Amino acid sequence: MQWDGISEFVYVAENESFTLASKKMAISTAQVSRQVSALEKRLNIKLFYRTTRKVSLTEEGRVFYQHCRSVLDGLDAAERAITNLQSKPQGKIKLTAPVTYGEKQVLPLVNNFIKQYNDVEVSAYLSNRQIDIVEEGYDLAIRLGKLSDSTMMAKKLGNRANYVCASPDYLDKHGIPHSILELNKHSCLLGTSDYWHFRESGREKSIRVTGRLRYNNGYSLTDAALKGVGIVQLPDYYVQQHLQSGELVTLLDNYRAPDEGIWAVYPQNRHLSPKIRLLVDYLAEQLL
Repeated sequence: MQWDGISEFVYVAENESFTLASKKMAISTAQVSRQVSALEKRLNIKLFYRTTRKVSLTEEGRVFYQHCRSVLDGLDAAERAITNLQSKPQGKIKLTAPVTYGEKQVLPLVNNFIKQYNDVEVSAYLSNRQIDIVEEGYDLAIRLGKLSDSTMMAKKLGNRANYVCASPDYLDKHGIPHSILELNKHSCLLGTSDYWHFRESGREKSIRVTGRLRYNNGYSLTDAALKGVGIVQLPDYYVQQHLQSGELVTLLDNYRAPDEGIWAVYPQNRHLSPKIRLLVDYLAEQLL
């Protein structure tokens, strides 16, 4: 038949592996290989260069892939359009998010979401590692700050602000810095980077800070700041409640860096299914 081997060909092209394609399709590697070979024979062209280490598209294969991908996307969209007319959002959503932001902001909202849609299942993995969502089979990633991967589609969900702050006790003992240069006279509480980010005279600026304490955990840095150990720069979701209570005081507000974006990221060659679009829209509504 005309369509035989097309799906197998696309999966191999996108995974650069017959073995990975077979796992994604839940069929045997031999079956994938047979279908692709039959397709090449039918077209009378070589679609892949094959070595023991790598599978890559030929020039003809790249042209054929672009057309096949568009056709399969169109078929998926057509099937979803018909399905949506007669069914509620259902099925699994696999997502990933940064650890602390996921714990505090994302997953509580996901819990609210699944209460509304009983036929939706969610599997979430929290990690500060930038996961390859295509390679590892995720539908959606929540990412913070500037996006570096231009091959992904992204929807902005909201913003986060970074605050420089300290306890009143620390400021009583050590004084208040009035410029970013004065930070070199203070004990700064360090995270994973030696640099803090600011805006001065309309331009973004990073300066190196020093201190006698370094943690890769925002809660521990917040605790140190509350106990008067030093000055800290952290996102709002760590310190907002303490700023409101007066336990911490913001500093250098005239130099505060622009807010960073919070993004829902997904592969650009996939149309969002109804369940994922609903979740993304819900998160955007709650986080904006």
